[in-house]
Amino acid sequence: MLGEVAVAPQDSQLRTKGDDRDLEARLPGTPSQVSRARGLVTDALGRDHPLHDDVVLLTSELATNAILHSRSGDGGSFTVTVTNSEAAVRVLVSDAGSDGPPCVCRTSARSTSGRGLPLIEALSHRWGFTREDGSTTVWFELQHTRVPAAVAV
Repeated sequence: MLGEVAVAPQDSQLRTKGDDRDLEARLPGTPSQVSRARGLVTDALGRDHPLHDDVVLLTSELATNAILHSRSGDGGSFTVTVTNSEAAVRVLVSDAGSDGPPCVCRTSARSTSGRGLPLIEALSHRWGFTREDGSTTVWFELQHTRVPAAVAV
């Protein structure tokens, strides 16, 4: 993982590393920063990237969870890291931690929350989380899929 980068809410730090494009930003733990997290994905990938919409959606879910379910939403901050390589896009959202681990809880059809991690589980190729030193990092990965020319219509 990249070293910590402090970034103003309206700025981002785009770094290139070999063939990978990495972007990392620390954002205040306020609801308005969920939109900024989505913007970071666009900064890293560009709107024409084939995985853009899915990555934006899943990043939005993780940023929202960081604010609602961790100490980041109590005056803290969270970090979003986007890595784009030839093989995949990986996003990590690190927050200030909570009392329990992230839960892929099943909710009723009438619930107004609780669908973020099940959505990440359904749409991503891989995902997971780590908890250490009082913080939680949740990540997902979407792989680039290539259709052979003989199959494309």
